[in-house]
Amino acid sequence: MMPTNKYTAIKAAILTVSDTRTIENDRSGQTIKQLLENSNHTVIDYKIVKDDFHDIVTILEDWCKLPDIQAIIVTGGTGFTARDITYEAVTSIFEKEMTGFGELFRMLSYEEIGARAMFSRATAGSKNRTPIYALPGSTNAVKLGTEKLILPSVSHFIEELHRH
Repeated sequence: MMPTNKYTAIKAAILTVSDTRTIENDRSGQTIKQLLENSNHTVIDYKIVKDDFHDIVTILEDWCKLPDIQAIIVTGGTGFTARDITYEAVTSIFEKEMTGFGELFRMLSYEEIGARAMFSRATAGSKNRTPIYALPGSTNAVKLGTEKLILPSVSHFIEELHRH
């Protein structure tokens, strides 16, 4: 008999970082939401925030304090434009960084978009036993990262963070 995994169906929050997107036109955030829900996960909160370091950090830190939110996925602002500060904001709160996430994401992206994959600063890590993933803002990128990396591993990530 297989052991029961209490994290099989998780509760997540989604944060889209963008100066221009709204709930109506945020295809990336909506794609993450749909992929999570199609995998029997629950989206507890979903917000859109401007590319502002303080605002991003505040939302993430608040979410990491909520026991109902077991994982966070951020999309947008991971590139190299002057306004792209998601990587800096997210990594500033990490207690531990999962360097392999970004490496694997860029490897998989390379197969689709070639050398431009190097410009992604996708990352993952944790704070307060909460996994946090940061993906680029394109719909293809969030689909790739969510389907190939997050969904297959998020339950294990949560389990690891709660082991003593």
